[in-house]
Amino acid sequence: MEYTSNSDKITRDYFDSLLLESRYLDSDTPTTKYELFGRTFDTPIMTAALSHLGNTAPNGMIIYAEAAAKANAVHWVGMGDDKELEDIVATGAASIKIIKPHLDNKEVFRKIEHAVKTGCFAVGMDIDHSFKVDGTYDEVLGLNMKPKTTEELKDFVQAAGIPFIVKGVQSPKDAEKCLKAGCAGIVVSHHHGMMNYSVPPVYILPEILSAVGHQIPVFVDCGIESGMDAYKALALGASAVSVGRHLMPLLKNGADAVADRILQMNSELSGVMARTGVKDLSQMDPTVIHHRNF
Repeated sequence: MEYTSNSDKITRDYFDSLLLESRYLDSDTPTTKYELFGRTFDTPIMTAALSHLGNTAPNGMIIYAEAAAKANAVHWVGMGDDKELEDIVATGAASIKIIKPHLDNKEVFRKIEHAVKTGCFAVGMDIDHSFKVDGTYDEVLGLNMKPKTTEELKDFVQAAGIPFIVKGVQSPKDAEKCLKAGCAGIVVSHHHGMMNYSVPPVYILPEILSAVGHQIPVFVDCGIESGMDAYKALALGASAVSVGRHLMPLLKNGADAVADRILQMNSELSGVMARTGVKDLSQMDPTVIHHRNF
């Protein structure tokens, strides 16, 4: 695996430092059924909010959505125009639209309204695209961005009328503010190493869970490459996990190939659950995790 940031490498190393104990007595074949906002899915392994996958495979965004639908997994959607989102939702994928923190809030509200009208079952914002490396406001593909306040988040939550999720949370402080704003969930993510030396999402996860008092779903993004990775994040308290870059090379082989990998990862997850005495996702137990110090 080639890493493009030290944060990615640090995240991989941390995942690999987590060891598991086995628990066979009183265990049984587990279920990975997952419920989110009143909808039931076959797996807590979700797609990640990727964008511009046409650069990876022709019609890549639609293939990606079709794969999520085939796997009966939650599908997250990143940047893209209105027509693309409509085509994605038309695949039958249960979609969550993530919107950039545009400088003009009118564009944010417009995109929220369109996502709701199109049929997304949740919507949210990617807050970590706020600044460039020099500390000035970010610009993404010619579009101007600006960091948002807690009060602005409240306005977005109220405007949505469906669950609103914030992606890019990496601290208990931001998590508390999201909860205060009425957000229905948060995604712990460093956005593929947006900032160097970012804490791994699974490392900071327990502190974030404590900050929000387990009142809302907390998802983990970045570095998930297997069912074992997914298990570790779930055992530490994540509600579900997102997989993106690991799936991207499969897009050129079509939706079936991507769906097959999601299902294979889910089988890997199920196998680890069985061997650690976890019969369903509600029984995930962080005490099964040990930190390697040798």
